[in-house]
Amino acid sequence: MTRPDPRDTPPASGADEANLAADLLSLFPKFTPSRREAVLTTLATGFALATQPVAAETAITTDTQGLDAGEVQVAAPDRAIPAYRAKPAQGGPFPVVLVVQEIFGVHEHIKDVCRRLAKEGYLAIAPELYVRQGDVSGLKTIDEVRAVVAKVPDAQVMADLDATAAHAASDGGDADRLGITGFCWGGRITWLYAAHSPRLKAGVAWYGRLAGEASALTPKHPIDIAADLKAPVLGLYGGADPGIPPDTVDAMRAACAKAGRTCEIVVFEGAPHAFHADYRPSYRAGPAKEGWAKLLAWFKTHGVT
Repeated sequence: MTRPDPRDTPPASGADEANLAADLLSLFPKFTPSRREAVLTTLATGFALATQPVAAETAITTDTQGLDAGEVQVAAPDRAIPAYRAKPAQGGPFPVVLVVQEIFGVHEHIKDVCRRLAKEGYLAIAPELYVRQGDVSGLKTIDEVRAVVAKVPDAQVMADLDATAAHAASDGGDADRLGITGFCWGGRITWLYAAHSPRLKAGVAWYGRLAGEASALTPKHPIDIAADLKAPVLGLYGGADPGIPPDTVDAMRAACAKAGRTCEIVVFEGAPHAFHADYRPSYRAGPAKEGWAKLLAWFKTHGVT
């Protein structure tokens, strides 16, 4: 796939801004971050840590014992892009899971998700998918984040995920056992990648937006590509998510059924957006743990494990 030159990327349209605003309002409807965290690597680490104090009683930290984990560089056609990769220290080849970031980049929670998957025997890798458009790690306001992310073309993201899958296959991963999971912004991308990649075995989308306005950079949304899905997708959603109305969930289920595609959407009643994000007050331990168990079962059922 030929990647568009970032210099040729059109400016974000009103539709792009509206779509990003919906994601951001779901995440933090009343919050304004107040400080900047240190950037620890070339991956984004600061913004999500700055958004709320980490709650010691809920935040999960997965160690690297028995793992090979750290930053790698993925060779995309036009440049290297940073990624965080975790895999078992011994053995292989390992099934591969692409982990797609929240809107705030590859921060510590996303890295921890990679380590959790590695503990289950996967090679999990999270590429920084808007490194060309800007670094969101130290940004202080929602508007600053929106200005960067609204410029990211879906076509660029699909190509970068293809490059990341290829990198994983050369780094101890099994190219024939490929899965993807993503959160919020990455949940929408998970649906799109399932319609893009013929190599994908299964996807799990966590509270990814299903519908929105079309634009040059985001021409289609999950509800538009249900008939094009090439792999089974499990959607995990919160019943109290203000940014993803129940009618869009129902419409996505209907679109998958009409197209004869394997999709399952689970709605956790009373759960807000970002219920898996254990570093934020939105975290709900019950739905998060149940969703994680469903993710592992979905990958096993559909040939990733």
